[in-house]
This record gives sequence, C-alpha cells and structure tokens, in this order.
Amino acid sequence: MLLSSLPPHPCGNVELEQYSTSGDIAASWLAQIIAFGDLSEDSSIVDLGAGNGILGVGAALMGVSQVVLVEADEEACSVAFQSIEQAGVSDSVEIICKSVDGSLDVSGADLIISNPPWGTQKVKSDRPFLEAIIRSNAISHLMHSAEATHIEAIFESVGWNAEKYWETDFALPAAYSHHSSRQGKTRAGFWRLLPPGHS
Repeated sequence: MLLSSLPPHPCGNVELEQYSTSGDIAASWLAQIIAFGDLSEDSSIVDLGAGNGILGVGAALMGVSQVVLVEADEEACSVAFQSIEQAGVSDSVEIICKSVDGSLDVSGADLIISNPPWGTQKVKSDRPFLEAIIRSNAISHLMHSAEATHIEAIFESVGWNAEKYWETDFALPAAYSHHSSRQGKTRAGFWRLLPPGHS
C-alpha cells in the first residue's frame, strides 16, 4: 500500500519509454527476489532506470541499507527524491541522475535490478542497461517484455545464466500522444541473471 501511494513517474519522455511500475508489481517482484535469496539487509542494490524510485524504496523499506537509484530523466529524479522523503528512507537511498552508458560503474553492487526501455520506440535502447549488468558481474533481476527473445541469447553468449521465472500484466495508461486507448496493458517478463560462477 505504501508503494502504491508514492508519487507517480512523470512519464514525460516517450523516447525513454517511461511507465510507472505499480505498487503491486513492485512488491511482488521484490518478494520473489527475496525468495531466491538474492536480497538481504546487507545487500548493496543498484536500480538502473529507477523512475520514481519505487523498487529501491521498496527494498529500503524491507531493511536494505544501501540502495542506489540511477535515472537519466531529471524530472523523474525529482519525483524519486520525493518518494524517498515520503517513505522515510533517505538514510538508505541515494539518487544518481545520470544516463546508463559505458561510463557507469556499478561493479560494487551485490544486486542489480532494472526495468529498462524495452525498445519499442528506439531499437536496442535496452542494450546499455544489459551491458551495464554484464560489466557489474552482479546477480541481477530484469523486467522486460515477456515476448523478448534476446535476453537469454545475450547473457548466455558471455557465460551468464538467464532464467525467466515470472510473467504478469503490466498496465499501460495513455501517457503519450500516440496511445489510442485510455488504458492498455502488456505482458512483462522477469529474468534472474547469474554471472559465471554463481548458481
């Protein structure tokens, strides 16, 4: 309920494919990450493409003491700051307002979580996120289109294990001018990505 009450993602940039993750999906996803044993109070977590910060705030509310939100959009960064303040987790959560690109170093993280652009507006717009995950060498959890067929291929080509473990409907409110209906939905898939040497 607390996650659902956070300020919504401003969804101002269609090229960044910005959509709000619902509180229900965020809470369910975090619970499944915990069930895998990939998330604990001692974990350091980085959320790539954090939007309004809902996943990082959720992790902090679960007791994680080191959370970094990486978000390119300045307006979304401002909303994420409001989310952190509203949830009372400012001691645990840091915001980096920066694009996910080759200069981003997240190698110290224990866990990466990310809902990148899915590439519907700009082909391969998810690649900098996937490449940052690979560079991190950290166990990672990824939300992407359930229809994506390239996730396993990309990660397995560099020795990672990629397992899709969940799918759910993801609401798509009419946030942009090209949307023809007030409310749509798409199917989201969730992958656990294990670097070489992890099982």
